[in-house]
Amino acid sequence: MIVDVHGHVSAPEALYAWKANLLSHRGAHGVRAPKLTDEQIRDAYHAPNASFGNVSHFHHLDGAGVDIQFLSPRPYQMMHSEQPAKIVEAFTTEVNDVIHRSVELFPDRFRGVAGLSQSMDLPIEQWLPELRRTVTELGFVGVLLNPDPYEGLAVPPALGDRFWYPLWEALVELGVPAILHSAGCRPPAREPYSLHFIQEETVGIWSLMNSRVFTDFPELKIVVSHGGGAIPYQVGRFLPSGVRNGATPYLEKLRSLYFDTCLYTQDAIELLLKTVGVDRALFGTEKPGTGSQIDPATGRWFDDIHLLVDDIEWLSDEDRAALMHGNAEALFKL
Repeated sequence: MIVDVHGHVSAPEALYAWKANLLSHRGAHGVRAPKLTDEQIRDAYHAPNASFGNVSHFHHLDGAGVDIQFLSPRPYQMMHSEQPAKIVEAFTTEVNDVIHRSVELFPDRFRGVAGLSQSMDLPIEQWLPELRRTVTELGFVGVLLNPDPYEGLAVPPALGDRFWYPLWEALVELGVPAILHSAGCRPPAREPYSLHFIQEETVGIWSLMNSRVFTDFPELKIVVSHGGGAIPYQVGRFLPSGVRNGATPYLEKLRSLYFDTCLYTQDAIELLLKTVGVDRALFGTEKPGTGSQIDPATGRWFDDIHLLVDDIEWLSDEDRAALMHGNAEALFKL
């Protein structure tokens, strides 16, 4: 059994053509979503895609033996920093609806993870109705959280700031985890969005570890994408902080979080598991996505993370079962 907690929706091109129109007229022509058919949505998962190595979404999942994948919005598409806020809300709602329809069409393969309308032109309380709708009405199992809704244009409140407390309260009330995953990155930023993901996840962990969030919300569950940004691999820089003034050891604090295995080398995955523990790790691939290219050195897809895990000799059978499905089943109440 393999449960992949890090997947993104494959959607008909008509969805993104509508988004392009929204960005062109900024809502002046209304924000009515396109009428997508079930056939269009099915085809998005079965048709070969040049971005995914010229094979389909299902080709990747079947080849990797993935039984259940969590679908969330494609983060770089979410345009949280665009204006006016109504186009962010409209696009987020429609993407969530497409995810829900994907789950309904393929109920044995997918579970929904919601996007939020994270426009900083809205009070955070206005993000929450869509969270509640997707969880209570659509049956989503979690929510994707962007720690930088400005997408590089300004400095947002750090995740330890009380700004985020209404969201933490809602997540605890609904009993669903947040999956920490940054979104786009706009000029004049120095980095592309893929590097921005890693940087924001790193800053997000640092902020949470230096805050009262898990003291104030002990039942809050957060999964950090891409193996926790840079933190598990630079953890030595933070260990002294746990010695100063009798503070909680840093590795102990780090285990307040969960981490996915969306890392494309065996060494990185092993270091993650040794740093945070197998019990805090969840299998995740982002497949198909950035890693969906063939590695000429091995002939494998870079995002064949199941094969990288298979190659870790020191994992016990119990470790493998927990990592590949058990931890996700418990955390997300599957």
